[in-house]
Amino acid sequence: MNNKEKNNPIPAPFGWRDKIGYLLGNIGNDFTFSFASIFLLVFYTKVLGIASELVGTMFLLARFLDAFTDITMGRIVDRLRGNKNGKFRPWLLRMAFPVAFASFLMYQSSLANASYGLKVTYMFATYLVWGSVFYTAVNIPYGSMASVISPEADHRASLSTARSLGSVLSNLVVGIAAPAMIYTSDQSGNQIVVGESFPRVAAIFSIVAFVCYILCYFLTTERVRTESAAQRPSLNLKETAKTLVTDRALIGIVLASVCVLAAQLLNQAINQYLFIDYFKDKSGVMIMTVASMIPGLLLAPFAVPISRRFGKKEVGIFGCLCGAVSCFLLFILQTTSMWTYIIINILGFLGFGIFNLIMWAFITDIIDDREVRFGTREDGTVYAVYSFARKVGQAIAGGLGGWTLAWIGFDSSQQIQTPQVARGIYNIATIIPAILYFAVALALLFIYPLSKKRVLQNINTLRSRADEVK
Repeated sequence: MNNKEKNNPIPAPFGWRDKIGYLLGNIGNDFTFSFASIFLLVFYTKVLGIASELVGTMFLLARFLDAFTDITMGRIVDRLRGNKNGKFRPWLLRMAFPVAFASFLMYQSSLANASYGLKVTYMFATYLVWGSVFYTAVNIPYGSMASVISPEADHRASLSTARSLGSVLSNLVVGIAAPAMIYTSDQSGNQIVVGESFPRVAAIFSIVAFVCYILCYFLTTERVRTESAAQRPSLNLKETAKTLVTDRALIGIVLASVCVLAAQLLNQAINQYLFIDYFKDKSGVMIMTVASMIPGLLLAPFAVPISRRFGKKEVGIFGCLCGAVSCFLLFILQTTSMWTYIIINILGFLGFGIFNLIMWAFITDIIDDREVRFGTREDGTVYAVYSFARKVGQAIAGGLGGWTLAWIGFDSSQQIQTPQVARGIYNIATIIPAILYFAVALALLFIYPLSKKRVLQNINTLRSRADEVK
């Protein structure tokens, strides 16, 4: 065995360790991300008493900063040389504690009686440090790992499924455990928020996130060794930017991701108000969480075979139309039955669940497509653009949530809202997601070009190039 072989031992074959590790990595992501997406607006408005429109504006402004931090992080991981542990995995160790601790700092209910200016300043500072700095620094390397854990399309699709299952499981825990600790009932049966519970819940979720990142590091293996951008011929930043903004596949998935994440997160966030202020039953929050996760769990074993049979683009269009139809139907019905609302949502989730499971595999397809067309591989940069798109979707969800609540007359100084406000909350929770899901289907249908046939052509082209190098 020569020195090169000693320094680069043959890794173990792709298997269950990688899938479990990658699943745990997204549990780490989503224990802080989902908690923020679902409950941060509630914390800011109902605990700290900050105006909902100001919160929504902050969510949007933070994404302008992310335009720089996400792309910068993507360029950093592309250009830096990896070590024996890989190019992306080491970032999990570096950032696990900072991102978990920053998440905990956001939910300090002891500031409830502080001056309004101090609360707003603290809100901006802690949210930007968590979301625009530390979460970016761990999420972009984590997401970029999928393309180097295995070069095989089915393996990458299984990683996408594992990641989505991690999201399902973390959302399940967050959606059930958090409401049980955060909400209580007054003597009249109204649901009110227990502000003092937020720091305890945030601490628990942060500890779990930290542990999951560490386990992800030890269980996964980077098998596709790539040179740093500094070592190989590559597009400079100006050329990269030009190709990114003219790349139909990337534009299509960016538009789709912005709309789908805005729809999902808006629905999750507004459901907190819907079940508390409209249906007046906190158990609905937990039931809805379980109901929304069941389709994903049931469909997980079939995600790879279905995407292989019909194609990811094709499955995505069908799933998003299912989501749009279910939300439109709920808007038309204007139901006062909590169970009717939940059941119709489940029907939408059954179609949309497959798309959720495979959506991460779209990015590896785009990375391959760009390598075929340009001869360069910039995993971190492409994933950074996608990550930024998802954050824009998060911002739109937060902005729409805050602004529309203000528009319908929501009063953040009152625990109990008027019937007119409650009805407005119902409308927000149904018609806006319906429009956004329909927009996702249109983006995939008319802009995103990577059909099943073209994805297979790209895979075969890259295999041929690899064989020629050998």
